[in-house]
Amino acid sequence: MPHRRHFLILFLSGALAFVLTPQSATEAADRGVAFVKDSGDRLVAVVNGPGSLQEKRRQLTQILDRTVDVDGVARFCLGRFWRQATPDQQKRFVELFHQVLVTNITAKLGEYQGVKFTVGRSRQQDEEEIVSTIVERPNNPPTAVDWVLAQVGGDLKIIDVVAEGTSLRLTQRSDYASYLAHNNNNIDALINAMRQQVAQAS
Repeated sequence: MPHRRHFLILFLSGALAFVLTPQSATEAADRGVAFVKDSGDRLVAVVNGPGSLQEKRRQLTQILDRTVDVDGVARFCLGRFWRQATPDQQKRFVELFHQVLVTNITAKLGEYQGVKFTVGRSRQQDEEEIVSTIVERPNNPPTAVDWVLAQVGGDLKIIDVVAEGTSLRLTQRSDYASYLAHNNNNIDALINAMRQQVAQAS
Protein backbone atom coordinates (compact mmCIF):
# COMPACT_ATOMS: atom_id res chain seq x y z
CA MET A 1 0.00 0.00 0.00
CA PRO A 2 1.40 3.42 -0.86
CA HIS A 3 2.22 5.57 2.13
CA ARG A 4 4.06 8.88 2.01
CA ARG A 5 5.71 10.90 4.73
CA HIS A 6 3.04 10.98 7.42
CA PHE A 7 2.19 14.21 9.18
CA LEU A 8 2.70 12.64 12.61
CA ILE A 9 6.28 11.76 11.79
CA LEU A 10 6.88 15.48 11.20
CA PHE A 11 4.91 16.19 14.36
CA LEU A 12 7.21 13.98 16.40
CA SER A 13 10.44 15.36 14.93
CA GLY A 14 9.23 18.89 15.44
CA ALA A 15 8.00 18.30 18.96
CA LEU A 16 11.23 16.58 19.94
CA ALA A 17 13.26 19.54 18.71
CA PHE A 18 10.87 22.08 20.19
CA VAL A 19 12.01 21.47 23.77
CA LEU A 20 15.65 21.98 22.73
CA THR A 21 15.08 25.46 21.26
CA PRO A 22 14.94 28.56 23.52
CA GLN A 23 11.59 30.33 23.26
CA SER A 24 10.88 34.04 23.63
CA ALA A 25 8.34 35.23 26.16
CA THR A 26 5.92 36.11 23.35
CA GLU A 27 6.14 32.64 21.84
CA ALA A 28 5.83 30.95 25.21
CA ALA A 29 2.64 32.90 25.89
CA ASP A 30 1.04 31.85 22.66
CA ARG A 31 -1.66 29.26 23.18
CA GLY A 32 -0.73 27.10 20.21
CA VAL A 33 3.01 27.27 20.85
CA ALA A 34 2.50 26.37 24.51
CA PHE A 35 0.41 23.39 23.43
CA VAL A 36 3.12 22.08 21.10
CA LYS A 37 5.80 22.77 23.75
CA ASP A 38 3.93 20.67 26.30
CA SER A 39 3.42 17.90 23.75
CA GLY A 40 7.14 17.96 22.97
CA ASP A 41 8.06 17.69 26.63
CA ARG A 42 5.94 14.58 26.97
CA LEU A 43 7.32 12.99 23.81
CA VAL A 44 10.94 13.64 24.78
CA ALA A 45 10.37 12.09 28.18
CA VAL A 46 9.20 8.89 26.49
CA VAL A 47 11.81 8.76 23.73
CA ASN A 48 14.77 9.49 26.02
CA GLY A 49 13.44 7.58 28.99
CA PRO A 50 13.86 3.94 30.00
CA GLY A 51 11.61 1.15 28.87
CA SER A 52 11.19 -1.34 26.07
CA LEU A 53 10.06 -0.41 22.57
CA GLN A 54 6.68 -1.92 23.39
CA GLU A 55 6.34 0.27 26.48
CA LYS A 56 7.37 3.38 24.55
CA ARG A 57 4.84 2.50 21.87
CA ARG A 58 2.11 2.34 24.52
CA GLN A 59 3.11 5.71 25.96
CA LEU A 60 3.36 7.33 22.52
CA THR A 61 -0.13 6.09 21.73
CA GLN A 62 -1.46 7.82 24.84
CA ILE A 63 0.31 11.09 23.99
CA LEU A 64 -0.91 11.10 20.39
CA ASP A 65 -4.46 10.38 21.49
CA ARG A 66 -4.27 13.45 23.76
CA THR A 67 -2.66 15.82 21.27
CA VAL A 68 -3.92 14.78 17.83
CA ASP A 69 -7.50 14.45 16.60
CA VAL A 70 -6.67 10.99 15.28
CA ASP A 71 -10.28 9.91 14.79
CA GLY A 72 -11.09 13.10 12.88
CA VAL A 73 -7.98 12.82 10.75
CA ALA A 74 -8.81 9.19 10.01
CA ARG A 75 -12.29 10.10 8.79
CA PHE A 76 -10.87 12.94 6.71
CA CYS A 77 -8.24 10.71 5.11
CA LEU A 78 -10.80 8.11 4.06
CA GLY A 79 -12.72 10.92 2.37
CA ARG A 80 -15.92 10.04 0.52
CA PHE A 81 -15.33 6.36 1.26
CA TRP A 82 -16.08 7.01 4.93
CA ARG A 83 -19.80 7.39 4.11
CA GLN A 84 -19.68 4.24 1.99
CA ALA A 85 -18.07 2.15 4.72
CA THR A 86 -20.17 0.08 7.07
CA PRO A 87 -20.04 0.87 10.80
CA ASP A 88 -17.83 -2.20 11.27
CA GLN A 89 -15.44 -1.07 8.51
CA GLN A 90 -15.33 2.43 9.98
CA LYS A 91 -14.45 1.00 13.38
CA ARG A 92 -11.71 -1.26 12.02
CA PHE A 93 -10.29 1.49 9.81
CA VAL A 94 -10.00 3.99 12.68
CA GLU A 95 -8.41 1.38 14.97
CA LEU A 96 -5.84 0.48 12.31
CA PHE A 97 -5.24 4.15 11.48
CA HIS A 98 -4.18 4.64 15.10
CA GLN A 99 -1.85 1.66 14.89
CA VAL A 100 -0.31 2.75 11.58
CA LEU A 101 0.50 6.19 13.00
CA VAL A 102 2.23 4.78 16.06
CA THR A 103 4.02 2.13 13.97
CA ASN A 104 5.37 4.79 11.59
CA ILE A 105 6.60 6.94 14.44
CA THR A 106 8.12 4.06 16.42
CA ALA A 107 10.06 2.96 13.35
CA LYS A 108 11.59 6.47 13.08
CA LEU A 109 12.63 7.05 16.68
CA GLY A 110 16.33 6.75 15.87
CA GLU A 111 16.19 9.51 13.25
CA TYR A 112 15.42 12.46 15.52
CA GLN A 113 18.88 13.25 16.84
CA GLY A 114 20.10 16.79 16.14
CA VAL A 115 16.74 18.19 15.02
CA LYS A 116 16.27 21.95 15.40
CA PHE A 117 12.87 23.59 15.54
CA THR A 118 12.32 27.32 15.10
CA VAL A 119 8.93 28.84 15.87
CA GLY A 120 7.55 31.70 13.81
CA ARG A 121 4.18 33.39 14.10
CA SER A 122 0.90 31.97 15.23
CA ARG A 123 -2.21 33.15 13.41
CA GLN A 124 -5.93 32.53 13.38
CA GLN A 125 -7.66 31.22 10.25
CA ASP A 126 -11.40 30.92 10.75
CA GLU A 127 -11.74 28.61 13.75
CA GLU A 128 -8.25 27.15 13.40
CA GLU A 129 -4.94 28.29 14.84
CA ILE A 130 -1.84 27.89 12.69
CA VAL A 131 1.67 27.86 14.15
CA SER A 132 4.41 28.41 11.57
CA THR A 133 7.77 26.73 12.16
CA ILE A 134 11.01 25.73 10.47
CA VAL A 135 12.18 22.15 11.07
CA GLU A 136 15.87 21.38 10.46
CA ARG A 137 17.34 17.89 10.46
CA PRO A 138 21.00 16.99 9.89
CA ASN A 139 21.80 16.38 6.22
CA ASN A 140 18.36 17.63 5.18
CA PRO A 141 17.27 21.07 3.93
CA PRO A 142 15.13 23.16 6.30
CA THR A 143 11.42 22.46 6.01
CA ALA A 144 8.69 25.07 6.51
CA VAL A 145 5.96 23.42 8.58
CA ASP A 146 2.61 24.86 9.67
CA TRP A 147 0.84 23.11 12.54
CA VAL A 148 -2.94 23.40 12.20
CA LEU A 149 -4.74 23.32 15.54
CA ALA A 150 -8.44 23.33 16.36
CA GLN A 151 -10.78 22.90 19.30
CA VAL A 152 -12.11 19.34 19.31
CA GLY A 153 -14.53 18.43 22.06
CA GLY A 154 -13.34 21.41 24.08
CA ASP A 155 -9.65 20.50 23.78
CA LEU A 156 -6.94 21.88 21.50
CA LYS A 157 -5.84 19.24 18.98
CA ILE A 158 -3.56 18.95 15.96
CA ILE A 159 -5.70 18.34 12.88
CA ASP A 160 -3.17 18.79 10.09
CA VAL A 161 0.42 19.62 9.24
CA VAL A 162 1.26 21.65 6.14
CA ALA A 163 4.83 20.97 5.01
CA GLU A 164 6.26 23.33 2.37
CA GLY A 165 2.71 24.31 1.40
CA THR A 166 1.43 20.73 1.13
CA SER A 167 -1.26 19.46 3.49
CA LEU A 168 -0.15 16.05 4.66
CA ARG A 169 -3.63 14.88 5.53
CA LEU A 170 -4.73 15.79 2.00
CA THR A 171 -1.74 13.83 0.69
CA GLN A 172 -2.70 10.84 2.80
CA ARG A 173 -6.30 11.02 1.60
CA SER A 174 -5.07 11.11 -1.98
CA ASP A 175 -2.91 8.03 -1.34
CA TYR A 176 -5.85 6.10 0.13
CA ALA A 177 -8.14 7.16 -2.73
CA SER A 178 -5.53 6.04 -5.26
CA TYR A 179 -5.13 2.68 -3.55
CA LEU A 180 -8.89 2.13 -3.45
CA ALA A 181 -9.24 3.15 -7.12
CA HIS A 182 -6.76 0.39 -8.03
CA ASN A 183 -8.56 -2.14 -5.84
CA ASN A 184 -12.18 -1.81 -7.00
CA ASN A 185 -12.97 0.67 -4.20
CA ASN A 186 -12.77 -2.26 -1.79
CA ILE A 187 -12.48 -0.77 1.70
CA ASP A 188 -11.69 -4.17 3.20
CA ALA A 189 -8.68 -4.39 0.86
CA LEU A 190 -7.37 -1.11 2.26
CA ILE A 191 -7.99 -2.26 5.82
CA ASN A 192 -6.17 -5.53 5.15
CA ALA A 193 -3.23 -3.66 3.61
CA MET A 194 -3.02 -1.44 6.70
CA ARG A 195 -3.13 -4.51 8.94
CA GLN A 196 -0.27 -6.08 6.96
CA GLN A 197 1.73 -2.87 7.25
CA VAL A 198 1.41 -2.94 11.04
CA ALA A 199 2.23 -6.66 11.21
CA GLN A 200 5.35 -6.29 9.09
CA ALA A 201 6.65 -3.51 11.28
CA SER A 202 6.03 -5.41 14.53
